Amino acid sequence: MAAKINAVIGQSGGPTAVINQSLVGVIEELHQHAEIGRILGAKYGVRGILSGDFAPLNHLSPDLLERVAQTPSSALGSTRDKPDEEYCRKLLESFQKHDVKYFFYIGGNDSADTARIVSDMALQTGYPLCVYHVPKTIDNDLRTTDHCPGYGSAARFVALAVLGDDLDNRSLKGVKIDVIMGRDAGWLTAASILARHEEDDGPHLIYVPEADFSDKKFLGDVESVYRRLGRCVVAVSEGIRYKAGDKNSLVADKAMRSGEVDAHGNKQLSGTGALGDYLAELVKKNLGAALQKKKDGKLRVRADTFGYLQRSFPTSASPTDAWEARLCGRMAAQYALGAPDGLASGSVAIRRTGDDPYKIDTFPTALGNVARQTKPLDPSYVVNGCDIHGDFKRYAGPLVGPLPIPGRLM
Repeated sequence: MAAKINAVIGQSGGPTAVINQSLVGVIEELHQHAEIGRILGAKYGVRGILSGDFAPLNHLSPDLLERVAQTPSSALGSTRDKPDEEYCRKLLESFQKHDVKYFFYIGGNDSADTARIVSDMALQTGYPLCVYHVPKTIDNDLRTTDHCPGYGSAARFVALAVLGDDLDNRSLKGVKIDVIMGRDAGWLTAASILARHEEDDGPHLIYVPEADFSDKKFLGDVESVYRRLGRCVVAVSEGIRYKAGDKNSLVADKAMRSGEVDAHGNKQLSGTGALGDYLAELVKKNLGAALQKKKDGKLRVRADTFGYLQRSFPTSASPTDAWEARLCGRMAAQYALGAPDGLASGSVAIRRTGDDPYKIDTFPTALGNVARQTKPLDPSYVVNGCDIHGDFKRYAGPLVGPLPIPGRLM
């Protein structure tokens, strides 16, 4: 009888509402192949591989697997470790020790880069290791793929939150600023446009990192909307810059007192309300007198930072997103065992094949096509540096799913 082949699955980076769908998809597909022996879950991503800390995944009941799939966040735990070559060499040693020949890593572009380094090292040393990256990120900024599992659910949260905020603002008029995740790409903030049903619905202004930001223009935009509607709702990416593409021109740098960075050297933006406070104070200081109400003589200005709530909110999972996340997990296992197009290692990508009705398929792509680099929001969607073109609804709508349409009495 041929020896069984062991497999490891890990999760990395920020959790999402559907990352466990991908995990379960990999497990379910591996269960279908008699040549697979132990299926090991790496606890806390690459850290678990390094320490040999694995959760057995072979004999979980279908009921438990389904409940795990429906649960947000990373069931195996996650990590922000950014492995270098020496770190990856130790990962390879662990795989050899546990006789692992398949490695599935669910994550974003940094996770794809880790998968690439490990795959290259295995090739160089002659160790027969197949490495497949399963795409995941709420930022939707992976190259090659049309969109990323995790994005649709986070975008749904954003659209619903902004819809509710706009209704609140319609009742108690003022200026409301919502800061949304998106360090380098504005895909998530752009999804706030799905909250608009009527011409005067918010968000009235949308700012993304792909367009130059100006304090002066921002104030002019807010004043123009407020004078026209008597209120203004603003959606803004946490990563807006004075010069698009320049990581050293973050608007948040003006407001942040802490220089805390993560393992990738990124400044912590989502864990602080500094940007929202800065923009709100900017409006109060410069427009308060000009736009003050006649009755109470005070302009109502508020700011909220959605922060980490966007990633794993239990009731915001999009059915489309959940199904596609599960599909990507299954296809990663299929591609790994079948090595299509000669890709013994690679990443799963989504291709959109139809809009009406919405259809997709998947295809394998080389790890180098996904690793490290990010995909910005298509500049054709950005309007005047302060809005998103209505065509974006055609792109994001199917990923988010139907949204409630408010009723009005006035």
